[in-house]
Amino acid sequence: MSRLAFTTARISHAGGREYNEDCCAYRGACWVLADGLGGHGGGEVASRLAVQSVLGTLADTPPLAGSIEQAVQAANRALHAEQQKSPALERMRTTLVILVSDGSAARWGHVGDSRLYYFRGGRLAAQTEDHSVPQAMVKAGEIRAADIRHHEDRNRLLRTLGNDEEPRPTLVPAPVPLAPGDAFLLCTDGFWEYVTETQMEIELAKAADPDTWLRNMTRRLVKQAEPEHDNYTALAVFVH
Repeated sequence: MSRLAFTTARISHAGGREYNEDCCAYRGACWVLADGLGGHGGGEVASRLAVQSVLGTLADTPPLAGSIEQAVQAANRALHAEQQKSPALERMRTTLVILVSDGSAARWGHVGDSRLYYFRGGRLAAQTEDHSVPQAMVKAGEIRAADIRHHEDRNRLLRTLGNDEEPRPTLVPAPVPLAPGDAFLLCTDGFWEYVTETQMEIELAKAADPDTWLRNMTRRLVKQAEPEHDNYTALAVFVH
């Protein structure tokens, strides 16, 4: 079987905020996205350190041989090292979402409320579940999943990198076989807050490439967002 290929588009914008504390990057068949928290430059440092650390851990290893969990732990250690050097960064935290592939299958994992969406045949096939208070309320049957977007506690995260305790990423249980036409979207909460899953599918059906898909979703976001909305960042990946 021939190896599959990937094309990628990305966007990262400050939105209605003064600073952009998001970060995303990819190299080879490794894609990483992070949403920093902490303010006063701390979030920006946290997200950048996490993304750089993960790429350094996974991007140059044999595909799928590297452990996503080990990469998350290494990123957390990188944050702790910087916190110790710079007391002003003691409160910096970040979310993290990672996608890797060997050209025939994919694995992913995440910490926090930055999300990964996986599309098969133009329809949403899987998505990550936030490590947040509203997501816990969904699991408890107290609210619907659709209520997460504008819940008053949406920004209360239960897991991030940069805390004293070891991060506990949620990982897809086993490699997921890929096929031509599959697509992935990795995005921060500032993106998915204003672009629903149905809208993602609608724009995917009209897009011939990830740049078009991402551009049209961003157009919806800008139209629907509040004036002082959050930073928004996304990676769109097409499988060929």
